[in-house]
Amino acid sequence: MNRPILIDMYSDMVCPWCYLGKRRLGAALRQCPDLVVSLNFKPYELNPDLPPEGMDRAVYMAQKFPDARRVAAIHRQLLEHGQAVGIRFNFDAIRRVPNTRLAHRLVALAGEHAPLLSEAIFTAYFEQGEDIGQLDRLLAIATRVGLKAAELREALALAAADSLVEDELAEGRRLGIQGVPFFVIAGRWAISGAQDTAQWVAALREIGNRLQGEHPTEP
Repeated sequence: MNRPILIDMYSDMVCPWCYLGKRRLGAALRQCPDLVVSLNFKPYELNPDLPPEGMDRAVYMAQKFPDARRVAAIHRQLLEHGQAVGIRFNFDAIRRVPNTRLAHRLVALAGEHAPLLSEAIFTAYFEQGEDIGQLDRLLAIATRVGLKAAELREALALAAADSLVEDELAEGRRLGIQGVPFFVIAGRWAISGAQDTAQWVAALREIGNRLQGEHPTEP
């Protein structure tokens, strides 16, 4: 049996490159069905100082990215890359830039549903323009992937989820992560950015071979 490969993905739900990177990694994994991979989602906050209610996106973009032509070019690039992996970016639908701490807490509580939940949150924000900073909206998204809103609401009222997110954010800072997506593989290798699918396939196969060589299958 192949040795499982643990991948920690640091990302933020308002990062379009994170959404793209997640989809590209997923496409690579489908091309490597012989590899056993465990994907953990780790939090990163691009805008930790945003108020809990978020901020008007037009104001935010004007302040943070004053070169509108450059933003438009990046959006065109993302639209093209996204279409290749089934993402339909709809930047015009996004009205607010949310504080994502609550979304990170929800994913931390999702357990085995975390991959589906993170995907659903990305989709809700980037394709449907939903305000993922609002608790009721997040709980509605969670029910789409089989989670129970009442149980999540109770769990979010406790401090454990936020403590876990704080610890993982601190871990990211210790690793020196300054941009996302950022992937730590088997605790030893790092890959930064939304690498394309072919690069992921090559990297995963090389790492899989190295790990298998260290722990060969017993007869």
